Amino acid sequence: MENKERHRLLLATHQTIDTPRLILRPVTLADAEDMYAYGRDEETTRFVFPRHQSIDDTILGIATYFIADPLGKFAVQDKASGKMIGTIDLRVDSAKENAEIGYTLSRMFWGQGMMPEAAMALLHFGFETLDLVRIYALHDVRNQNSGRVMEKIGMKIEATIPAARKSQGQVVDEVMRGITKEEWTKRVM
Repeated sequence: MENKERHRLLLATHQTIDTPRLILRPVTLADAEDMYAYGRDEETTRFVFPRHQSIDDTILGIATYFIADPLGKFAVQDKASGKMIGTIDLRVDSAKENAEIGYTLSRMFWGQGMMPEAAMALLHFGFETLDLVRIYALHDVRNQNSGRVMEKIGMKIEATIPAARKSQGQVVDEVMRGITKEEWTKRVM
């Protein structure tokens, strides 16, 4: 079996991941209200995606991004409240045997260690189940909170990319951080 097929099969058979406080599971249209609650918040979305103007924006986003190609894309559900409080992705590049993590978390849950908990679960899955060699993430240089999450899960700064992309009409620099399987193994032992 080729890596791509193996990775897709493993992603398909591991669509739910439990952590002590969270359930990572597929995003559904039933999550629209919860996602809209943080998707319309300018502070939450500032560095990630354009603020949702209506529930219809949220429904369209769920249908076209999460449901159209669901593998590796998870809702972050808080076990205590049952609410979907964010999303996290593991975008696997089977040819390179690596993946990129991306995430969004409702501002109401910032500073509680929720996103590092979710991201650690995906690192574990990526290295231990998918047998990836490297996992990385990018963040807008101005988004220090996202960088702090990456730091907490052991990702090191690998590069700062000037004029990496346009975001909401502005040219932004990005920081690339990553962790290798070897670094992960040393960290968890």
